[in-house]
Amino acid sequence: MAASAIDFAPTSPTAADSTPGYGSIHNAPAAFQVIRRNGSFSAFDPSKISVAITKAFVAVEGSGATASRRIHEAVDTLTQQIVETLSRRADPARAIHIEDIQDQVELALMRSGDHKIARAYVLYREERAQERRKVELNAHPVAQSSLKVRMQDDRLEPLDEAALEQVIALACEGLDGVSVDAVMNEVRRNLYDGILLKELGLAQTMAARALVEQEPNYAYVSARLLLNNLRDEALAYVLPGALHLSQKHSDMKYAEYFPEFVRRGIELEMLDKELGSYDLTRLAAALKPERDRNFQFLGLQTLYDRYFLHTNGVRYELPQAFFMRVSMGLAAREIDREARAIEFYELLSSFDFMCSTPTLFNAGTLRPQLSSCFLTTIADDLDGIFKAIKDNALLSKYAGGLGNDWSGVRGLGAHIRGTNGESQGLVPFLKVANDTAIAVNQGGKRKGAVCGYLETWHVDIEEFLDLRKNTGDDRRRTHDMNTANWVPDLFLERVEADAHWTLFSPDEAPDLHDLYGNAFAERYAYYEAKAARGEMRVTKTLRAVELWRRMLTMIFETGHPWITFKDPCNLRSPQQHAGVVHSSNLCTEITLNTSNKEIAVCNLGSVNLANHVTSAGIDQARLKKTVHTAMRMLDNVIDINFYTVPEARYSNLRHRPVGLGVMGYQDALYALRIPFSTPEAVRFADESMELVSFHAISASVDLAAERGRYATFEGSLWSQGILPLDSIELLQKNRKHELQVSRTSTLDWGALRERVKTIGMRNSNTLAIAPTATISNICGVTQSIEPTYQNLFVKSNMSGDFTVVNASLVRDLKKLDIWDEVMISDLKYFDGSLGPIDRVPDELKRLYATSFEVEPTWLIQAAAQRQKWIDQAQSLNLYIAQASGRKLDMLYREAWHAGLKTTYYLRSRSATHVEKSTMTRTDGKLNAVSVAVSPKMCAIDDPTCEACQ
Repeated sequence: MAASAIDFAPTSPTAADSTPGYGSIHNAPAAFQVIRRNGSFSAFDPSKISVAITKAFVAVEGSGATASRRIHEAVDTLTQQIVETLSRRADPARAIHIEDIQDQVELALMRSGDHKIARAYVLYREERAQERRKVELNAHPVAQSSLKVRMQDDRLEPLDEAALEQVIALACEGLDGVSVDAVMNEVRRNLYDGILLKELGLAQTMAARALVEQEPNYAYVSARLLLNNLRDEALAYVLPGALHLSQKHSDMKYAEYFPEFVRRGIELEMLDKELGSYDLTRLAAALKPERDRNFQFLGLQTLYDRYFLHTNGVRYELPQAFFMRVSMGLAAREIDREARAIEFYELLSSFDFMCSTPTLFNAGTLRPQLSSCFLTTIADDLDGIFKAIKDNALLSKYAGGLGNDWSGVRGLGAHIRGTNGESQGLVPFLKVANDTAIAVNQGGKRKGAVCGYLETWHVDIEEFLDLRKNTGDDRRRTHDMNTANWVPDLFLERVEADAHWTLFSPDEAPDLHDLYGNAFAERYAYYEAKAARGEMRVTKTLRAVELWRRMLTMIFETGHPWITFKDPCNLRSPQQHAGVVHSSNLCTEITLNTSNKEIAVCNLGSVNLANHVTSAGIDQARLKKTVHTAMRMLDNVIDINFYTVPEARYSNLRHRPVGLGVMGYQDALYALRIPFSTPEAVRFADESMELVSFHAISASVDLAAERGRYATFEGSLWSQGILPLDSIELLQKNRKHELQVSRTSTLDWGALRERVKTIGMRNSNTLAIAPTATISNICGVTQSIEPTYQNLFVKSNMSGDFTVVNASLVRDLKKLDIWDEVMISDLKYFDGSLGPIDRVPDELKRLYATSFEVEPTWLIQAAAQRQKWIDQAQSLNLYIAQASGRKLDMLYREAWHAGLKTTYYLRSRSATHVEKSTMTRTDGKLNAVSVAVSPKMCAIDDPTCEACQ
């Protein structure tokens, strides 16, 4: 692939609306009115814009002769741009607010590159706003007291500002940097006479939310105010007629509410009757209402919108009841159910560990489908194909994410004996699978999601690469389904040797699907020789490097198909004796065997590394306790799970795989003061994953001693004493190059190896790192093993838009006394990056480097060190700021040379742009930047990423 196929120049903000058209700004027509802050109207006067910009320039550059000439030219140009923009937007029948005009001035200064001037202007606006607020408070201290609130029974009652302020004060309690007055001022701006009681609660939540960009702790204030609304809603339904138990969260008594909540859930046929047989008084006493205060707004709003039980639009499940309900569901078959439920509850409610989304959705309900991922192999006949599509629908219905292996289905032009015709290939069936995923949307909670996998030797591979393109015949496109390449080592060896590559239809080369490593290479050579003799019906030969270049071009242009590696997934699989890994899952972290008889199932959850790290290092005792309890919870899922298809039940009960992962990795690095792009960070990835792996395997051995080995243990790598670290050598024996990964270890693996051989394992697989797109939001930590996306941005998901600020960074900037309006403006302008901001020390720039500032080689090096401890794989996103064909080629070859099993999305900066949004808060100031995403890069909270977590 020529570099020019991918080379691009990043699009920077241009001087929008710069075409001359008004001549002298002083002669510009006043085509609309301006609303002043006091509500009066005045004619639009462009000269006032000119004066304001001039003052900002003079404040920075002075008023000398040279400066004056430049200022005059710049001011004239900028004012023309602003006037033209406002004129295009203005409706002659309406007026423009003065704050909207000032927003346009601020944007024009930013876009012009006059950043210091923009900074001076932002400071000036803030100073003036503060002066106005002081005057307003002094002049009208009780101006709102005459307002009325409309109660639920339609009565009007006077607004009690003192009580309102007390509620807000309780929400701010114990948080640094927040102000009751600031929230109250925001609330007042949204009040009106006759405001509904529910709207009054919403106004409080939104008021605190609007201040998050100034101080991250307002995310906690907003969550606590939202919790007040939720409590009103839930208690009114579960305990009708009861008074508030307390306005203070820490005084919230669950003793009366929780048993009635369970009874009501059973009555509504939402909760399993078995939950009613627990000692509910004991469980209610174990609930810790003070932990409600640990939520941030994004996490609690997500739970409110999509996780809490509800009926007729009324949420009647409170946060601690939610965690206990999930824990009860997972402890249902334990001997001492109450003790185990409390143990599980402690882990979840502390955010030390979080189960995957399907488990949180469905635990304790009548249909406890708790598993995250399902992997299927598609048979090469119509019955098999449409059965697989039906299975997709049934599995997706209850929140499962799907990975389909299509490599065994014959390709375009292949012979069909039954009709003596020719096959139309994979694409028509993939189109049906795509539409099925959209039709079955998991009860409206999130979109159905599936990923189709295809091996690189399949004759339909070229059409497969085009499935996500926005051009061409739409009947041969799957715009909603994810796709992934299942790449054998031999193909990349041919790429490096610039050799030829031959494509086959699997009906003529059926055993290639089940072979890997050296055995695959030998059989592939046999079929190539056969094709060369003209003995095969459907084949095609091309340069391997040309196909590779096309694969890289497509993943850059469309984000698909992802690059995953067949041989490492199989050669390092503990279950080689029991089958073949034919694909990964929706998020590329699961590597389990599939066949026509077995649908692989994996049950996921993630350890919150941020909760297990201090400035002194990893809290190993706490991590051990967390991992052992988490493994028990995941193992319980297998027996409790509601299976929608028999092949999934058969497979899961035989092999009992689980996938314990991690999240909050970047937060842990912050706590340790380790920049992402350093050898120290790679060592931490190695050290932390070794600990998680050691304790997960040890926990599985303990469970085997208590409950018995999994059925297919004998013959596995485990039974031979070959642990994940040891399996690297199996891959090395099938590679011609030296794997770029160390084999060092620090723990007593010899003793654990003997325990595994003699006692056995409860689970065929133990570890997999999922994306954690949603559960990390619930816990308020960074996703999975990802670097920080941006230090300030707006995150969009199914619950709305949320301002996200790097709280750790804010704390450090406050210590230096440089967290202010100008810093906020700088972060907006520079897309959440500290790099171009002069007054930030280089040490902080390195520590808080964002995803596109981290060289992707560091992501791969850290992932390689983790992979040596993991029996499955990792959802590894790769970020590249300045993409080119050469860089992508080097990046993915490095991933292969490092022995990685899979990669996930390629995120390219060219595919994103940050809009300096004119969306304003109620005080007229610019809100945080918003992120627009093109098809080249998945959204940071793409629903497809959530399917695992």
